[in-house]
Amino acid sequence: MAKLPRFGATSEEEDPLVICKFFYPDFSWTWYAIEYDGDDLFYGLVDGYEKELGDFRLSELEENRGKLGLPVERDRYFTPCRFSTLMGSNLAEVDPEDIPF
Repeated sequence: MAKLPRFGATSEEEDPLVICKFFYPDFSWTWYAIEYDGDDLFYGLVDGYEKELGDFRLSELEENRGKLGLPVERDRYFTPCRFSTLMGSNLAEVDPEDIPF
């Protein structure tokens, strides 16, 4: 996660790269990280009742549990993609050179 862009680094990008995904295996919400403050705070897409951009704290996700009591997980199989892909329009394919790890 240390390789995620710092807060504000992608603010001028039209279609930033989404680096990682957090989810509860027993809950329908998903958090996609675009930027990271290096400590606990992420900026990205929250896909819950609707999709919205905003900040979220990993510590808050870790404090909570899904419907069956399962903890939040980082999706280790998530392939980084462009923001537009998550919003339903495939504007750009990700160049492997753009992935910071």
